[in-house]
Amino acid sequence: MAFVPFDLEFLTELTETSGVPGYEDRVRDRVVEAFDESVDRVRTDAMGNVVGTLEGDSEYSVAVAAHMDEIGFMVRNLKGDDEGDGFVELDALGGWDARILKAQRVTVHTDDGDLPGVIGSPPPHTLDESEREKTPDVEDVVVDLGLPYADLEERVSVGDLVTMDQTTELVGETVTGKALDDRVCLFAMLEAARRLEDPDVTIHFCATVQEEVGLRGAQALGVDVDPDLAIALDVTVANDIPGFEAGERVTELGDGAAIKLKDGSVITNPKVHKRMRSVAEDGEIDHQLEILPAGGTDTAGFQFSGGAKPVGAISIPTRYLHTPTETAHVDDVAATIDLLCAFLESEDGDHEYTL
Repeated sequence: MAFVPFDLEFLTELTETSGVPGYEDRVRDRVVEAFDESVDRVRTDAMGNVVGTLEGDSEYSVAVAAHMDEIGFMVRNLKGDDEGDGFVELDALGGWDARILKAQRVTVHTDDGDLPGVIGSPPPHTLDESEREKTPDVEDVVVDLGLPYADLEERVSVGDLVTMDQTTELVGETVTGKALDDRVCLFAMLEAARRLEDPDVTIHFCATVQEEVGLRGAQALGVDVDPDLAIALDVTVANDIPGFEAGERVTELGDGAAIKLKDGSVITNPKVHKRMRSVAEDGEIDHQLEILPAGGTDTAGFQFSGGAKPVGAISIPTRYLHTPTETAHVDDVAATIDLLCAFLESEDGDHEYTL
């Protein structure tokens, strides 16, 4: 078993907790509890963002953001009749590849408690060729809760939420489970808040909402927090597996924290990412560079709403994103925490990021 240089139990708790966009309350409660032990003040807003602030000696402020939400579903329809079993039809919250949903276990979150369910898959030998080759949509998926339709109507409502049912496990030198996007980075941010003491500048640790449906929480916080510098934490693609050429890999597990140069939503400030590289080199922290062709992060959310502010990002390389088996290397998680701490500890408000 790999040595894990961080609190795996807490990371497991965060990843296994459910919280889809707009309904991050279970995760938010745990974040507030963690902040109460590590920062000077904590506040929440009407969208559900959480901001834990460490007061510095200067008026210069840095926002660090990691999102709380995970991709999931909302119940859009109950299907069946009074004489038979009932099934649940879904609406996606975030980006899903419906091909990976068949034969998965899920949890339906109702007002009266959580219910287990399965996304069924017909036996392949019962399908004709056109059915086997068809690319499914989320709208084609139905959840089977093993209940008669009459009972289903009493216990499940349109608007109830659905998440994947998956545990978080160590697999070799990696940790795998659902919702590493972005709970592994939320964990890294909370760990940095715990480690830092007496920063020179004020640091706002922002646990954001609704990133998976358009960076909405970060855009609102960009106005409310109005930082001088914003740093986002998110996972990034690691296609370092058979079937991908070197130029398609983006990042590789085990090579360290990824310093973002660009993604589909933002080009990071060159002076910020160069300083990140310098901090990593001086601290002998393993790192690599990230150029992500598509996809957006809270990095852009702050720049959209905060004006011409310098932004940067640190990413954790992760295989199999937006699946129930997202996978990250434990050393990359540790390197990300170390780099974030070193960067924030060395930020005194005097670094010039204007281009």
